Amino acid sequence: MNRDLLFNLLPMPLALIRESGSHDINDAFSQRFPPQVLASDALAAIIANPGLSWRPVQLDSLHAGRVSVMAQAVRSPQGILLLISDHGTTGTHPEISRLQSLIGELEKAVATDFLTGAWNRSHFERIIQSEMSRSTRFQQPLSAIMFDIDHFKRVNDSYGHQVGDLVLKELVSVTLDNIRSADMLFRWGGEEFVVLAVSTGYQSAAAVAEHLRKQVAAHRFGIVGSMTASFGVAEHTAGESVEHWLSRVDAALYTAKTGGRNRVVTDRRGESDTWQSGAGLSVLRLVWHDNYDSGNAQIDEEHRELFALCNNLIAAFGHDSEQKAALDQLLAHIARHFRHEEQILQDHHYGRFTEHQAAHKALLKKAADLKKASDNGNIRFSHLINFLVNDVVARHLFTADHDYFSLFAGTAVNNRQNSTH
Repeated sequence: MNRDLLFNLLPMPLALIRESGSHDINDAFSQRFPPQVLASDALAAIIANPGLSWRPVQLDSLHAGRVSVMAQAVRSPQGILLLISDHGTTGTHPEISRLQSLIGELEKAVATDFLTGAWNRSHFERIIQSEMSRSTRFQQPLSAIMFDIDHFKRVNDSYGHQVGDLVLKELVSVTLDNIRSADMLFRWGGEEFVVLAVSTGYQSAAAVAEHLRKQVAAHRFGIVGSMTASFGVAEHTAGESVEHWLSRVDAALYTAKTGGRNRVVTDRRGESDTWQSGAGLSVLRLVWHDNYDSGNAQIDEEHRELFALCNNLIAAFGHDSEQKAALDQLLAHIARHFRHEEQILQDHHYGRFTEHQAAHKALLKKAADLKKASDNGNIRFSHLINFLVNDVVARHLFTADHDYFSLFAGTAVNNRQNSTH
């Protein structure tokens, strides 16, 4: 999809402003407005603050004098895209959703590794500062897992680069099947990858890496057969630069490689030890502690993701589009987690399964009511916090869920003890 197609697709005035200061305008813009309006105070303020909602402005037009319109700026991979609409204050131009979809597709294409489908390194550099800021602000740990395939050069030498590419694609598939949807997988270069694990301290990240190590070792990569991978893990510390943090991750991976490969090495430093000694719950954030582990790997991963998504929603509250997306993502995860948890409890012949299932149904009903209130614009922050902190975490996870932890007694401790080599 090229820029000309994006511009000429819509019959609404569009302008693309690049970082260099140069700009392009589409036919609809040039037919209605002189290019000089881009330098007006009204549009300059909007261009300088992309992502805000539609705002009313008055502009000098070519044929109708001064006119009142709505304007909005959004980020695109090529610069800031300015949209101008005559369709009222709600921004309901019939083509706007189509444009936003196209922009989303273009952004994803620019941010994705063309071979494997993982996020690329440039996308990591675009989002990492905001992720570190979120981690510090809400005292939610942030860890990186760096890994690569052991002896990958032998694959290319023995089978050719086409087979090597297939191995990389399969590695990405195995990884995505075994990390949370809240985590992000990046192709770092060659056969090296990075998982950014949100709301995860170095201990839990080491457990995730160990699980991945076992899954890779158990997988058969087509005609190549069995492969192994080595892993380095480090948690970000407050005030640490990206470069210093990643150098620690890389050093841990190097130790894993030189120490025999097919192993996980963890840099055991991070803020999670300090944050874990504080209160477990705060009105403004939920902090995951490793002693919340039930012992079942899938349940624990989904509980950690639940905490991360709750904090995302709290952070997004009051920003309509972000709030809706964060709430939808959280509620979808809750429903999916409940299905998985019920299946696991059935498989382990949990004696209070019927009662637990009923508790899930009640929570899903409250979740549906919360979504309805949000869609109608009637949601209050106190309602959101009550649902997340009291209903989901305190009353369900810390009370109802804790009742079945005995089914997996000892497993959580063993998992953490075996997570590093």
